[in-house]
Amino acid sequence: MLQKQKILIIGSGGREHAVGWKVAQYERAGDLYFAPGNAGTLELGTNVSISATDIAKLVEFAQKEKIDLTLALPDDPLALGIVDAFQVEGLRIWGPTKGAAELEWSKAYAKDFMKRHSIPTAKYEVFTDFKKAKMYVEKGSLPIVIKASGLALGKGVTVAQTKEEALKTLEDVLINKIFGNAGNEVVIEEYLDGIEISAHAISDGQSWKMFPPSQDHKRIFDGNVGPNTGGMGVIAPPPFVGSAMMKKIEKEIVKPTIEGMAKEGRPFVGILYPGIMLTKEGPKVFEFNARFGDPETQTYMRLLDTDLLDIVDASIDGKISDLKIKWKENTFACNIALASGGYPGTYEKGNIISGIVEAGMQTDVVIFHAGTKVVRQDLTTNGGRVLGVSAIGGSMKEALEKAYRAIEKIKFEGMQYRKDIGQSALEIKKI
Repeated sequence: MLQKQKILIIGSGGREHAVGWKVAQYERAGDLYFAPGNAGTLELGTNVSISATDIAKLVEFAQKEKIDLTLALPDDPLALGIVDAFQVEGLRIWGPTKGAAELEWSKAYAKDFMKRHSIPTAKYEVFTDFKKAKMYVEKGSLPIVIKASGLALGKGVTVAQTKEEALKTLEDVLINKIFGNAGNEVVIEEYLDGIEISAHAISDGQSWKMFPPSQDHKRIFDGNVGPNTGGMGVIAPPPFVGSAMMKKIEKEIVKPTIEGMAKEGRPFVGILYPGIMLTKEGPKVFEFNARFGDPETQTYMRLLDTDLLDIVDASIDGKISDLKIKWKENTFACNIALASGGYPGTYEKGNIISGIVEAGMQTDVVIFHAGTKVVRQDLTTNGGRVLGVSAIGGSMKEALEKAYRAIEKIKFEGMQYRKDIGQSALEIKKI
């Protein structure tokens, strides 16, 4: 008889709900715990009121409950060294160590790493001094990209179209500290012109396997305008990305990254997720993430045909090269975020959500919760991105149509979402 495992999933977003949803489908998944979870994860297991960044309490909980496996999914706990802390106590956990995750939590480190290992990326300089950064911007060309080096919830990047905007951004980050310590250091980069896609690879520190490509839509409004968000919708795989391009990304970006991290004594175990710009000169990295993307995960979980726990085990145990990962054939997925009014700025919480059951009854649709909470039996909003409406289909067009039909059933005060997710991808010729 198969041994059931007690599994702890760290985080509270759509990514964590999607991973829990996938894990729950397999026989050896026993009790599922989410710390802190959301209203959707409550339907799969037990929510534990411990913050994703309270490492000491999470270790204590895992010991007390005899957790067999912990999945560390968000960036913040990885940056704080949750994997190292669990490993010291002999607890089984999946994710990169603090040293390996520095690829994400320090953009300055990531840029220097790419330079050392000849990984294609934008030209850049790193600054801690406002006056020096200002002088650099004043001499540079436009548009220019300014990034807070640390973690800023996906909002620490500005593409400045004017010198005034660039200087105001520098002032906000380095002097006014709008991102706190994440902005102690800024990376100033040349602007990369091209098409943005997400690549994901799972690694055991030595070997890796590629996931299909995906494409996130970061800006809040249709037409890709407005401020950056954590992601308003994603498609996978984008119909325009060919297998030759993915082999190029693997050879020029993923391979030297995994091998470089191993050489530098920081073997990367977990999901390596480079954000990639397809430029005229070829694919270039504009950022590294050291974990599953959100909302990319929601589409991957819909397309994956291999037991996710088998993949995680192979990653932890150094057996990725032995693993064959199966994906649904001739299938496309999308995930569209429904956000609170005002997001990514100030937004209300506590608005009642209706129509979610009806939406989830639509063919090939699964609703993933992100910022949700149950208050006196009512499902309410509790975050910027509230829900992710995912769908699969035999074509990208079909998947998108199913998702948008389901969205029509859902209502909450101030609800906003992009109506053009995936549209430009349908018009791009294969690359």
